[in-house]
Amino acid sequence: MSNARLYQVLKAPVFSEKSQRLGDTLGVQVFKVDGKATKKEIKQAVELMFEGVEVVKVNTLNIKGKTKRFGRVVGKRNDIKKAYVTLKAGSDVQIGAGEEITSETATNE
Repeated sequence: MSNARLYQVLKAPVFSEKSQRLGDTLGVQVFKVDGKATKKEIKQAVELMFEGVEVVKVNTLNIKGKTKRFGRVVGKRNDIKKAYVTLKAGSDVQIGAGEEITSETATNE
């Protein structure tokens, strides 16, 4: 599997109350993934993107997009594939952790 393909597998993390609860209690991280990605590709992508993380198992879920009406126009939301990634005990994924702003960098800007 090429690294270029693995970098395209993970689309975005899912931030919701349910995903936060799963992360806090069971060590499960939730990601939006490519619709054609396999469980093995998802596992390799998570281990590649986040160093020092070991994946125990991956569960996937295909969500069909809802049909919505906008007046007389009928539209459809996009289909989404989600991956519930169970991590080995003691390992954690730092999502959205940017640089910390210190007093020195704040004064320089």
